[in-house]
Amino acid sequence: MSDTAFVLIVQDDVSHGQAVAEVLERDRFACLVVGTGDAAIESIKRRPPDVVVTDYKLRDKTDGMDVLRAAKLANSDTEVFLITAFGSEELAREALSPGSEFRAYDYLIKPVDTDVICDKIRRAAKQATAARDARLMRSQIADTFEFSGIIGSSEAIQREIKRLKKIARSKSTVLIVGETGTGKELFAQAIHENSPRAGKPFKVLNCAAVSETLLESELFGHVKGAFTGAIVDRKGLVQAADGGTLFLDEIGDMPHTMQAKLLRTLENGEVLRVGSNDIEYFDVRFVAATNHDLAELMREGRFREDLFYRLHAQGAIRLPPVRQRREDIPPLVSRFIERASKELDLTIEGISPEAMRKLVNYRWPGNVRELRNVVHQMCVEAEGTRLEVADLPDSLRASTDIVPAGPPNLAGMTMADVERLHIMNTLRMFGGNREKTAKALGIGARTLYRKLRDYGLR
Repeated sequence: MSDTAFVLIVQDDVSHGQAVAEVLERDRFACLVVGTGDAAIESIKRRPPDVVVTDYKLRDKTDGMDVLRAAKLANSDTEVFLITAFGSEELAREALSPGSEFRAYDYLIKPVDTDVICDKIRRAAKQATAARDARLMRSQIADTFEFSGIIGSSEAIQREIKRLKKIARSKSTVLIVGETGTGKELFAQAIHENSPRAGKPFKVLNCAAVSETLLESELFGHVKGAFTGAIVDRKGLVQAADGGTLFLDEIGDMPHTMQAKLLRTLENGEVLRVGSNDIEYFDVRFVAATNHDLAELMREGRFREDLFYRLHAQGAIRLPPVRQRREDIPPLVSRFIERASKELDLTIEGISPEAMRKLVNYRWPGNVRELRNVVHQMCVEAEGTRLEVADLPDSLRASTDIVPAGPPNLAGMTMADVERLHIMNTLRMFGGNREKTAKALGIGARTLYRKLRDYGLR
């Protein structure tokens, strides 16, 4: 099993039910055995099971059909087995008919062989947990929040989007900090598009991709004859972005001498072209980004202190890495599949829960950019209309790598609240996998189910 399945066993002969549970629990199933229909329905209300095995006739007024109905109402993906005595199998067969309002998965006639029923339960549980994963995936995608192309509903990304909206309306310089591939340029574009400068030029300069000798000319422009090869006047990106926004990517790699010249432009808008003595003025909003720790670079003398504080006038927007916003991976994958299908003229309808779980559990050192590239490649190599585990790169197919998110501030919370938050975050980290969650928490599957129920997380 790729995930823990919860099996509810409802039998008059509780000892036989316990024997079935013991076999299933060796396969890491979570099982509960009850002897009456009323107890079964009460359990279903607390925690809808993935599979129900119930006697058709029970010793109280509630029978197997009542249990079937309650299970399907609580969760339509629950698979239900009816166990009936010889001679009454016609009643059970009716529950399997396509026209039945609450359809059972299968029925068995007493006496039931333990190995046979356990094998059937395993197959049904696989189907039920796959349906559960698919439903969770659809729910996550439906709850997706998108703002100016930024996708995600996690608390971490929503916090930065909220700051972005406020900062965009101002004229101040903005600094965006984040690991490679986290979407710094996308955030810079969103700042521009949601500012009064929307509709005006948006220009980009990667400070790490241009040599020191050419960087000044790229940024400020040059006049004819300023250096060998300068056969005509050339305007720089500051002038090209006049009235709009200039995005300076990887500003931590800007040479120290250029930092002083940039600071002058940030402070009063003046530009001095290479080879010219005439100062020009332009109205440009600067957005800078880095994957470095600028404070550390400043302490090392590699980044100017005055430029550092100028960039931090509004405080920095800090983009979380993908490993700290794993709940955003399913909607990101869905969007990347949609884009790749359109670009490649393919019909890719989605991704299997098993493949999605692999993507959610991976470390993603290259963040959103790496995720997008992996999904694009999977679409190129897919054999069918759905992405499967076999379509994953070898490194991801074999990986079980998980990196926990950083700890939250727990001051002022009750111990119960701390435990609830810890369980919730661990469950989220493992993409809803209860078996891995219980193992990581150091508790049994039954204890986890009880805590999920008690804390309303089921």
